[in-house]
Amino acid sequence: MEGRKIVTAEAANAAEAASAAEAAQAAVDVVALGESMVTFLPSRAGRLADVPSFDRGIGGAESNVACALAAAGHRTRWVSRVGADGFGDHLVEAIARYGVDTRCVGRDPHRPTGIYFRTADDRDTDAHEVLYYRAGSAASAMAPRSVDREALDAGRILHLSGITAALSADCLALLRELTAPRPGRPLVSFDVNYRPGLWSGDSGDTGEGPRVLLDLARGADLVFVGEDEAADAWGITGGPDAIRAALPEPATLVVKQGSGGATVYTDGEPAVFQAALKVDVVAPVGAGDAFAAGFLSATLRGLPADQRLRHGHLMAAAALTVPGDLATPPARAHTDRLAALDTDAWGTLRLGPGWTDGVPMNTEAKEEART
Repeated sequence: MEGRKIVTAEAANAAEAASAAEAAQAAVDVVALGESMVTFLPSRAGRLADVPSFDRGIGGAESNVACALAAAGHRTRWVSRVGADGFGDHLVEAIARYGVDTRCVGRDPHRPTGIYFRTADDRDTDAHEVLYYRAGSAASAMAPRSVDREALDAGRILHLSGITAALSADCLALLRELTAPRPGRPLVSFDVNYRPGLWSGDSGDTGEGPRVLLDLARGADLVFVGEDEAADAWGITGGPDAIRAALPEPATLVVKQGSGGATVYTDGEPAVFQAALKVDVVAPVGAGDAFAAGFLSATLRGLPADQRLRHGHLMAAAALTVPGDLATPPARAHTDRLAALDTDAWGTLRLGPGWTDGVPMNTEAKEEART
């Protein structure tokens, strides 16, 4: 009897390994590598110390991008590690429900899944609070030897962020390998995502973080960076042109300029700027990841630079008008119609909660009626 149990367990492990190997070889549009955590959102405004209860959600820069792209109709994969615990189960199941392939997510029996608590305030305000419980997490143990390279290279685009590089020396070594030139490398997308708190030690010194992020960005093909990030990390305050001068290597550089808009630089082409949309903000979190997802979606579709920026702005607007990090994107036809508006109509468009709801054909969209 005991022998049959052992054989059954071995067979189950073999089947799981075979499924993971099959998943690694399956072609997808975008593979996103990075830590996702269970996030606890306050039930009311105020200091974390005063909030009596929290709603559970999920959060992670790279998995946010994968979820948004999957919801928009693209084939995506999330590669990471989670603990062999209930929070790990929740993360994998929740992300898979968006249509993301999670078969290449490893389970670590010795390290926990990361969690964090946050307020709903803007990160740039003094009222914003975040408490991370991610030190020694399962994802921080990702390393070149522990991640399936075939699973990462099977996508048309590999999406990374600077957050992963800050988690551990092994994670940094992995990102250095993935951004280095190599045969068969997919297009590497890198969101700088500078988080000083992740790089600072006990002394509060951010140390080598800014230099590391600059090196990784120089190895990528497509880079997203905020004007504010460039100023904080690298001391660059001369606007998008100055950032491009410091980062000439990426074939495509997207400089996000907050509520003003974004500028994209593409090798051999003039810079293109697109103004951001006017949005009735519900919560400011998740907008950067959503912008990256919209831009990558339009890139996969071969749309021109101005349309890539507009799709980024529209996806960001979807995230800004919901309480959590993730929003259901508008239908593709709806997004295409808004992205095709003339300059005057785009400049007067204002979006509020519910704007991503389905719009019947041959009727005027509610957001356009409000302008």
